[in-house]
Amino acid sequence: MKKNNLLTNFLFSLAIIVIIFGSGYKLGEYRVTGSFLPVTKTDRNFKDTNFNLFWKTFDELDQKFVDKKKLDPKKMYFGAIKGMVAALDDPYTFFLTPEENKQSKSDLEGKFEGIGAQLGLKDGRITVIAPLKKSPAENAGIKSGDFIVKVDGAETATWTLTQAVSKIRGTKGTKVKLTVDRSGKEMEFTIIRDQIIVASVEIEFEKNIAYLKLNQFGENTNEDWDRAVLEIENEWGQKRIKGMILDLRNNPGGYLDSSVYLASDFLSKGELVVKQESTVTESREYTSIRNGRLLGIPLVVLINGGSASASEILAGALRDHKKAILIGEKSFGKGSVQEALDLDEGAGLHVTVAKWILPKGDWINAKGIKPDIEVKNEIKEGNTITKETDLQLTRAFKEILK
Repeated sequence: MKKNNLLTNFLFSLAIIVIIFGSGYKLGEYRVTGSFLPVTKTDRNFKDTNFNLFWKTFDELDQKFVDKKKLDPKKMYFGAIKGMVAALDDPYTFFLTPEENKQSKSDLEGKFEGIGAQLGLKDGRITVIAPLKKSPAENAGIKSGDFIVKVDGAETATWTLTQAVSKIRGTKGTKVKLTVDRSGKEMEFTIIRDQIIVASVEIEFEKNIAYLKLNQFGENTNEDWDRAVLEIENEWGQKRIKGMILDLRNNPGGYLDSSVYLASDFLSKGELVVKQESTVTESREYTSIRNGRLLGIPLVVLINGGSASASEILAGALRDHKKAILIGEKSFGKGSVQEALDLDEGAGLHVTVAKWILPKGDWINAKGIKPDIEVKNEIKEGNTITKETDLQLTRAFKEILK
């Protein structure tokens, strides 16, 4: 399968969308011209199914539902398809409307529209953790530590972090006015939103250690990874660093092939990374595609409950081959592979096609991967973790330096 069709899954929230829009529906047919759609090869599966109930329900809604403005045939059509797919009771098999499919692809490319600032909570207040480099936020003068007290004149005192993000994000070219509290002084900034591209890989060097944060396994991950590895190779070759920390926390996954590509930099060519087993397609093994460029480097991998699918493949393979020490908390536990299909009208379908098994035979579905060293980050309610309060990262540095 092509790279862009094979995922270990991304955007778990889309599974929730399936449930919300699909509950109550069982079949997915839509009458465009007053008749059934043409017979397809799958109709044999429904030869004993009477579709009259579906159409009767549709007609009753059309005639009797009180709010006629909500009777959107296209939305009901997509809702019916969502319900049909949701009836399989697999949270990772779901239908995407054209808009959702477009957004899913943009997310895997690391794109969104907004001001480009990482937000968090400090003492219950919406806080700028950091503006992204060259972002509209940075260009406007927003700084780390700014408290956002108003968005377009609306007080943020009672907002959740999710509410703040939804209000500040918006379409490219539109404006948002932020009122911030900086050292007790209120300041106003009018920022024009733009398309923001988030790097899959972020790297920095601290305490003679390479710290690499991997945000997802998306379209640009391999390219971003190669640039980072060149830096690490050079520092390691010059003996300016003692090791490396690979941070996979809150990385929801993405392309399976990308996890194999990254794992290959720590393994010898031909070593097993992951097995894929299926009842409908031929099982296969994914092995290291080259001799690793970082063979022998002391490595700590950070994981937590947000580390899923491709992240778990990478962490699990490095653990099984004794190439890394895992620190943090138990991972999410997603052991299935999805194929991402593009359908008519721009819609999409993610279908579970296989399960994946780690090199030593472990299927981590619903179990997750336990770290070698368990460290929990405990922070006060209303705060967001910082480097100073990150106990997992602190332990990782100690492990490399000891």
